[in-house]
Amino acid sequence: MKYLLLLGIICISMNSFAQEKIYLWPDGAPMAKSKEDADQPYMMAYNPATKNAQKSAVVICPGGGYGHLADDHEGKQVAKWYNDRGVTAYVLYYRLGFHKSGYTHPVPLMDAERALRMVRANAGKWGLDPNKVGIMGFSAGGHLASSLGTHFTDGDKSSKDPVEKVSSRPNYMVLGYPVINMDDSFTHRGSMFNLLGDSPNKEEQTLMSNEKQVTNLTPPTFLVHTTEDSAVPVENSLYFYLALKKAGVPAEMHIYEKGAHGLGMVNTKNEIFNSWADRLADWLKVHQVID
Repeated sequence: MKYLLLLGIICISMNSFAQEKIYLWPDGAPMAKSKEDADQPYMMAYNPATKNAQKSAVVICPGGGYGHLADDHEGKQVAKWYNDRGVTAYVLYYRLGFHKSGYTHPVPLMDAERALRMVRANAGKWGLDPNKVGIMGFSAGGHLASSLGTHFTDGDKSSKDPVEKVSSRPNYMVLGYPVINMDDSFTHRGSMFNLLGDSPNKEEQTLMSNEKQVTNLTPPTFLVHTTEDSAVPVENSLYFYLALKKAGVPAEMHIYEKGAHGLGMVNTKNEIFNSWADRLADWLKVHQVID
């Protein structure tokens, strides 16, 4: 009986992938309004099996219109996909505008910056390459990811916090049906209001319209979208891709004809759209993220 119980525990362990909760600011997040989890951003770390572990990492930003987090099909399932390819994945639980505390810009971006910095600062300890740390996001999480890719900072070398000393620039970006624009032309209005408030000013809308913030320092980017997406128009990806091309940033984009918004990455009912994961794997090989 004891043998069967032990065998059952081993099977459960083998069928689930290792995870760890990591608070971004263990002593309390800046601008936090309480000690609740919704006010204390954190990452769930998903570690690949030792036998196929590589030195690459990705921070994953689930979507949800800056109002909730779709952390299953745009978080946990995605982390599993990366783990299967040897990449360590961190699902980011960033602060939200729709939460009762109402965290608007720049708080979500602060959380994303801190997450990427934390992975990079701890790369040696965690067995990672600090030059192979990427960001990935879906929908509004794609806006957050692209915000980091266009608004990153080099780090504060004078800081007493070693995490704050390192750059928050991702080495690569992956954007799934992302919100990019915030100036009313083809934005997702729910995301815009949750991030910028009920009456955003034009200056802030322009600043957070990330297709207007691309430079030659924006990291190499992979984009996927569908023409049928009625929630986040495909123009978000198209204009971002054109901005990347103009700036000379390596970029690859896949636009599928069919498919609603929010399909995720794996186990979708749309098998044709689901094939984009294979295209991403090819792109990650090109950029030496995976072997």
